Amino acid sequence: MLDYKIKMGLVAMRRNTTDRPRGTFLTWYSAEQRGKRFVDYIEKNFASEHVSFVDNKGIGIQDLVFDDATAAEVVERFRAEKVDAVMIINCNFGNEEAAADIAKALGKPVLLWAPLDDEYYVDGMRPTDSQCGIFGLSRQMQRYRIPFSHIPSCEVESEEFKEGFLRFVRVACMVKNFKGLRIGQVGIRPAPFFSVISNEGELMEQFGIRIIPINFAIIEQRMKAAPELYADEIAEYEKFFKEKFELDDLTPKYITPMATLAAMYKHLFEEYRLDVISAECWTATPIMFDGLAPCAVYSLLNDLGYMISCESDIHAAMTMVLLKCATLGEGKPLFGEFTVRHPQKRNAELLWHCGPFPLSQMAPDTKARLVNQRVWLRGKDGTYTVARLDREAGGQYLLLPMVCRTTEGPQTHGTYIWAEFDDLCAVENRLMEGPYIHHFIEMEGDYTKELAEFCKYYPNLKIDRALEK
Repeated sequence: MLDYKIKMGLVAMRRNTTDRPRGTFLTWYSAEQRGKRFVDYIEKNFASEHVSFVDNKGIGIQDLVFDDATAAEVVERFRAEKVDAVMIINCNFGNEEAAADIAKALGKPVLLWAPLDDEYYVDGMRPTDSQCGIFGLSRQMQRYRIPFSHIPSCEVESEEFKEGFLRFVRVACMVKNFKGLRIGQVGIRPAPFFSVISNEGELMEQFGIRIIPINFAIIEQRMKAAPELYADEIAEYEKFFKEKFELDDLTPKYITPMATLAAMYKHLFEEYRLDVISAECWTATPIMFDGLAPCAVYSLLNDLGYMISCESDIHAAMTMVLLKCATLGEGKPLFGEFTVRHPQKRNAELLWHCGPFPLSQMAPDTKARLVNQRVWLRGKDGTYTVARLDREAGGQYLLLPMVCRTTEGPQTHGTYIWAEFDDLCAVENRLMEGPYIHHFIEMEGDYTKELAEFCKYYPNLKIDRALEK
């Protein structure tokens, strides 16, 4: 299952020089004072339910790493603590050899930061040169072919630092969960959907992703056992559907099967230790279970934290995971495809699907309906990231990030938002040129920078910048 908790290793670092008197150039004293202040500030202000820290206190001189030996001690501690990411803090010029050794040994996302050099003396001396040293660190990382992120030189108390640090935490969460991702594949793709074909072996070789096949015989078996095994959960989900939605005359007889399917899927996630599921939906499920449709079930499961992509779309499932992790598990991804253009607004598009949007993402001025087991609602207004990961012919994987803003449009069935882009013709042209299809994933908020940064850590995945201005 996906883990949205990030353990960050903090490394305060100085140049390996002789100890000079206070008030002179590159002093130990100034680096020591800055190191203590920065580490304490970061741990105090950024620890949360999602973020914890391991630091290098007790390692080095006055808690500053400065050579091969202290770097090796840091690696030993961070490995024992199982950190998910590392932040290198240049407290003066820093130490490029130690920084690269730590990053290479741990193999985790790395954040480089040079705090603002803000101490000057009347005789012309300055004690830190932190920004100067960060360029040496970055060059050493490049020589080792170590991907890294960085926050521009700034004050630790600044909004710029906060934005950069939290962005890196989100990227670290994406990297942590993408590696070794377990995707359940329920059934096979719908026969006419050649567009959702994926390469299972290549995903394993390039990204370490495992596809866990689950055929419909297993689903049928689990559905038969579910009423006895999960009676309390089924009753809870029945109540949810009846109380939260306005029902049409076709849906009531399916409420119990829908609730049973939801409970079965929830435990399927747990039994197979799945992070996300890609499921065949609108052909096999109704045939197997007397007309039962899974759309509203996917909606409910999304709100419970269990994501299922529609129509056997493995690449969409991968994109759902990335956007979910970009929110540290707080957001709810929408499976909304490019469907029709707005009848009046040239740059607006209907992002729609037949009913999988979660109820929590409903716009407050609409109402939730169940129409023949499909959720009907309009999604929240606001800014959304719109993204898709897909594969070009030849094996190159691309990730296309976009941003839209909701706009007014005609009411329609299913779950949807009307999305306005800066240039919809350019978007359509990019989708037509490939490797993308109509299926995209939307997440409330702008996470395009996180998606671009994430791609640094996977050489086989390139960010698609074709729509950037």
